Amino acid sequence: MSFDGTNAYQADDSLPPLVQRAVAAARAHGFPFSCRPEQGRLLTVLAAGAARGIAETGTGCGVGLAWLASGASPGTRVLSVERDAERARIAADVFRGCGHVEVLHGDWRRIEEYGPYDLLVLDGGGQGKGDGAADPARLLTAGGTVVIDDFTPATTWPPLFNGAPDRPRMHWLEHPELRATELRLAADLSVIVGTRLPSG
Repeated sequence: MSFDGTNAYQADDSLPPLVQRAVAAARAHGFPFSCRPEQGRLLTVLAAGAARGIAETGTGCGVGLAWLASGASPGTRVLSVERDAERARIAADVFRGCGHVEVLHGDWRRIEEYGPYDLLVLDGGGQGKGDGAADPARLLTAGGTVVIDDFTPATTWPPLFNGAPDRPRMHWLEHPELRATELRLAADLSVIVGTRLPSG
């Protein structure tokens, strides 16, 4: 969830058609927290390398999902889960007719029912599911990629949040199942990208 992310989109005919539809839906329903364009471009590139399955949590009105679906190869299943029933309905309408995209309503853990994935995008929202519940060994294929979005770029090491160690960020950066790094996408926006290490 990016604060004011929907407003980051200006009239731009170069956006993929699905992204245009999702942004229009977010605006029409007053949803401000869409995936920002910087994040979306990264998701499109990463989606192109996912051969079988992609999932995300925190669909919102479907802007991030639209970037993923726009980059996905034919035959790659793209799944998203949204906890708010009305937003899940709005997003499902955006993707009506896109047979490779499915929007589920429920807790983010519903993605476990359909994994593992080649690419998994976890809504950060300041926490990034860094409590250990999102286990890369269960959710990712070997060599699969996880993206945890919506961090403010770290300026210290170890990274701090409100003067204390940033435990959710460190959870992912130091996760024993991953080789992970933080990518700065804008002056005020970064993501953590990790690849699941092969077993053994």
